[in-house]
Amino acid sequence: MSTVSESLLLRAAQGHAVSRPPVWFMRQAGRSLPEYRALRLGSTMLEACQNPELITEITLQPVRRHRVDAAIFFSDIVVPLVAIGIDVDIVPGVGPVVAKPIRTLSDLEALRPIAGDDVPYVTQAVQSLTAELGDVPLIGFAGAPFTLASYLIEGGPSRDHARTKSLMHSQPELWHALLSRLAVIAGEFLAVQIEAGASAVQLFDSWAGALSAADYEEFVAPHSAAVLARVVDAGVPRIHFGVGTNEILRQMRAVGADVVGVDWRIPLDEAVRRLGPGAVVQGNLDPALLFADWPVIEAAVRRIVAEGRAADGHIFNLGHGVLPDTDPGVITAVVDLVKSLTL
Repeated sequence: MSTVSESLLLRAAQGHAVSRPPVWFMRQAGRSLPEYRALRLGSTMLEACQNPELITEITLQPVRRHRVDAAIFFSDIVVPLVAIGIDVDIVPGVGPVVAKPIRTLSDLEALRPIAGDDVPYVTQAVQSLTAELGDVPLIGFAGAPFTLASYLIEGGPSRDHARTKSLMHSQPELWHALLSRLAVIAGEFLAVQIEAGASAVQLFDSWAGALSAADYEEFVAPHSAAVLARVVDAGVPRIHFGVGTNEILRQMRAVGADVVGVDWRIPLDEAVRRLGPGAVVQGNLDPALLFADWPVIEAAVRRIVAEGRAADGHIFNLGHGVLPDTDPGVITAVVDLVKSLTL
């Protein structure tokens, strides 16, 4: 009888030889599934993220439908902020909106550390999920300090991160104090999920690609490193992902990532070259290609699997999350194709 530790995902994440690439998708649990939309009727995003029964069912839905090799814990990057009392709302069609953005050192007083008691629904859901999933690993996740800071400073989503970059450069004391607190929160949020049974974790730095390599190194890397260091002794693979991060891939690995997520803008074999010896990568099908004709999708999947052979380990995924209008049948077909491609 196989166990989670023998799963393809964990073996690939550790750079061990596997028969084929394991496959899962970011945002595989969500609006692309009709069963998700039916289940979410009458509840807000935050209500769903705080209900252990809903978390469990939503997390399991894509595993049942697509037969992916891992489940990703259903939550949102702002959940730990809400749990400590920050006034954040997830506005449909907009994203996280912060009632009182961070502007001064005194604003940091609201950012206290988080503990397991603040998010009992997370522990309950992870425990329920690991019991249901059997030998399928559960991936926990958290938002990285920079991405969380960008929402807190801007007050919501931003295209140019102008306020964020301005504060970063003009008020470095406030910046580092803010990110230090967010690193503690994110690290503890990952630890809570691991302690409850998560087999791997992913740190999302969605907007880190907005930074130059020099700014990332000075203003972000130490804080992302602190998050991943918090869970290093847990012995679970740590995946690090951002969008538009091709110029900082090596730095994202250096902060403590066992696996580096790669978006669709660069071939995987080139990403491996930039990352250096021993690299393990995740990615990187363009989510928009799932709307193309099947021969186009099939060719892209086969190309990505071939490029992934340059790495010590490759986890097949998209280069970002599943788009809401994606046909679930196409996602299942991609999973089946990846499973047929032996290494």
